[in-house]
Amino acid sequence: MPGPPVVFLCSPRAGGNSDTAGLAFAEGLARAGAGPRVIALREHAVAPCRGCGACAGAGHRCPLDREGDAAQALFAALDAAPLAAFAAPIYFYHVPALFKAFIDRAQRRYEIRAAAGEAGKALPARPAYPLLVAGRPQGERLFEGALLTLKYFLWPFGFVPAEPVLVRGLDAPGDLAGQAAALAGFVAAGQAAGQ
Repeated sequence: MPGPPVVFLCSPRAGGNSDTAGLAFAEGLARAGAGPRVIALREHAVAPCRGCGACAGAGHRCPLDREGDAAQALFAALDAAPLAAFAAPIYFYHVPALFKAFIDRAQRRYEIRAAAGEAGKALPARPAYPLLVAGRPQGERLFEGALLTLKYFLWPFGFVPAEPVLVRGLDAPGDLAGQAAALAGFVAAGQAAGQ
């Protein structure tokens, strides 16, 4: 059953710049009539992948899929969404650990789609919007690692990365809220995505 667009807030810190970016994007979706669901990853327990390889075997089971672990419920929200957005800060040229743990748990989904062969390639492509905020003001390849990881994380779900919204030089928690033009850019991106 189709669900609403989903916006993931992927920072371990509540109220920071990437949360502000994600909420502004969600506001734009709402203005376009797209009524998004906002999910703060930090409010959900997701055990990190142990690399045990069980998901590559028959049945593609994951021993971490048990009561108290939210990975499958969060993946179900992705499955139902017509579009998704991921708002994250950049830590050492990549996404923070809790977001990376969520990404790594998609290994099971990768194994399922890869095992489907040609049938797995037929998933309809849906857009996913990377919304990345860096404290560092410079760095030629500042977002490159995160964007590449997101591309391959999204593939098993049938999402393709849309044009990312990337900002840099915003380090203190309220920096983005104080920059009207940058904030308006996230709202506009959400509004365009929702139309």
